[in-house]
Amino acid sequence: MDSVRVFCSDTGEYHVCKTGATLLELINSMNYTDKMCDDGIKRPILAAYVDNRLKSLDFKLYMAHSITFLTIADADGRRTYMRSLSFLLQKAVKDIYGDKYQLALKYSLPNGLYGELYCNNGQSEDSPNGRLPEITNICDEDIASIKKRMHELVERDIPFIKTKDSNEDAVRLFMENGQREKAGLAKGLGYFFITTYYLDGYGDTFYGPLLYSTGYLKEYDLVKYNCGFCLQFPEPFPPYSLPEKVIYQENLYEIFKENSDWCAILGARDIGTVNYAIQQGHATELIQISEALHERKYAAIADRINARRGRVKLVLIAGPSSSGKTTTSKRIAVQLKVLGLNPVVIAMDNYFLNREQTPKDSDGNYDFENLRALDLDLLNRQLNQLFNGEQVELPKFDFAAGVRYYDGQTVKMEENDILIMEGIHALNPQLTSEIDDEKKFKIYASALTSLAIDENNCISTTDNRLLRRLVRDNNFRGTSAEETILRWNSVRKGEYRNIFPYQENADVMFNSFLIYELPLLKYYAEPLLRRISPASAAYSESLRLIKFLSYIINLDPKEQKGIPPNSVLREFIGESTFTY
Repeated sequence: MDSVRVFCSDTGEYHVCKTGATLLELINSMNYTDKMCDDGIKRPILAAYVDNRLKSLDFKLYMAHSITFLTIADADGRRTYMRSLSFLLQKAVKDIYGDKYQLALKYSLPNGLYGELYCNNGQSEDSPNGRLPEITNICDEDIASIKKRMHELVERDIPFIKTKDSNEDAVRLFMENGQREKAGLAKGLGYFFITTYYLDGYGDTFYGPLLYSTGYLKEYDLVKYNCGFCLQFPEPFPPYSLPEKVIYQENLYEIFKENSDWCAILGARDIGTVNYAIQQGHATELIQISEALHERKYAAIADRINARRGRVKLVLIAGPSSSGKTTTSKRIAVQLKVLGLNPVVIAMDNYFLNREQTPKDSDGNYDFENLRALDLDLLNRQLNQLFNGEQVELPKFDFAAGVRYYDGQTVKMEENDILIMEGIHALNPQLTSEIDDEKKFKIYASALTSLAIDENNCISTTDNRLLRRLVRDNNFRGTSAEETILRWNSVRKGEYRNIFPYQENADVMFNSFLIYELPLLKYYAEPLLRRISPASAAYSESLRLIKFLSYIINLDPKEQKGIPPNSVLREFIGESTFTY
């Protein structure tokens, strides 16, 4: 057969191309190199779904397929861009510094990826995890040199070459690159072959397709950030462009650094070392130490609140979806009781406006995540009445009928009472604009992992939370993994709009991530993901998550018995002592 017929879902038409033609050749023949995005702007095609499987543009067509093209506006298009940009940065660092420095991309920030350079001088096989002292202050000249080299590589439009190497050859390559974590992971997994990419002769592996060539990397920036740098790429929602500036978020940086340092103390900086600990029978120890750390953090937060006893009357807790904020509020409440305070929970959802007063979004649907969907006047008035010692009747909300009502429940604050309110808007100053700031203590909770797959592939905190939500929705909300995935983009948009802009308003950040949780979540999430049909729009995402989980060792059910009943993870897997 000299030609193949493929269906393009973007155009709604069939197209014929030569057998063995690449996706890039197909879009060139269609004169369809740019695709209209949801904001009405055409953007370059970066990758494609072929029968709902993510493929790079060098994928060759030998049979009939259904094809959907992806741009920076699509999650997988953006991830493909990010992986390729990371490789570009890695190659630039190698070209400039040779073996003098080792690049490590450590964790994701709202502005991009945070990275550091490590000095290779004096490195030995005995160095823990192959890590060495960090450069205390990467200078502006370093940033300028790296950016200049990145620009040169983009201008040359060098192709990313994909190959299959034997495990032995790949491990040898990683060791030559100074990537001991990556080599250790490859050894531990024991695959026969590993997909390797080459850029201008420099090889590495990534956990997903790359762009066709460096020429596609038109939008990026590298900026100094603390002792390292932030690699910026286009934002995930309109206008899909670079952030206007890097916002230094000190609290977020410190919580990531603390988690990174703690992982290092436990010898668990990356997936490979966590896998090894589990394989060696140390899972119970990981659970005990991780949970003990959480307990100390909850107690420390309660101590800070108690230090302002008499002044603080309201504890506000916010966090993105599946951050564990509900368990966080309950465990902090327990710690406050230990200190002689009496926590009183105020449900933010009970202050919703009646349905007919609820604002609508641009599509004409009720926007329940809008701050103005709440009766802010009533909320602030009742809070001030409570602080003044008055008795108030709290509202209730009937979600089925969409109306507020009262059932006679009254509250009056006593001397040692303290109010706790958690919700997506809790850190937005407008929520409690009429309350004296001295009366408020603000907490931001999220699962902020600095655990990495390897040196240049960090784990997205968003993926961590999505896995939590998949498990929880299936266990307690009657929602399938497919439904959860299809709703996730909408959830993320709400977080970018209503939560992330206010996280630095917190007096304290609580990191709900636990070192052992990914092996635990794999046990529950992987079977759910495998049920998703190849015809589903969620299939490509399920494959990506299954691929990610394939690098992680399951936590055996026998070892799960050691998870305390008040653990934040019980909120997702069940058997918690708390009621949700």
